[in-house]
Amino acid sequence: MNKQLADIFGTITPPDAIKGDAGTGIGNLLNLVFKSMIVLAGVYALFNLIFAGYAFMSAGEDAKKVAGAWAKIWQSMLGLAIAAGAFVLAALFGQLIFGQWDFILNPQLPTL
Repeated sequence: MNKQLADIFGTITPPDAIKGDAGTGIGNLLNLVFKSMIVLAGVYALFNLIFAGYAFMSAGEDAKKVAGAWAKIWQSMLGLAIAAGAFVLAALFGQLIFGQWDFILNPQLPTL
């Protein structure tokens, strides 16, 4: 009475969304996380700029409030530059180290 496991448990077919290359699941997840972080950084910077602009307009003659609003605007713009520069650095390091500019931006982990 030796039955094979497939006869006992049946066969399982993968969903259509993940059919194909088996090594792209983790890479797709990392890619989604990276892109989501950049989008969230942009949305955060946008709201930060709006609030800093409102603080600047409502500061009036108070020098401390004006300086605080300018600091917030400066920090928001610097954060946006760093977020955008991350893509440039990832492409540069991907080209220098792996010979492919989008290696870090679109990771594909090899599987057996």
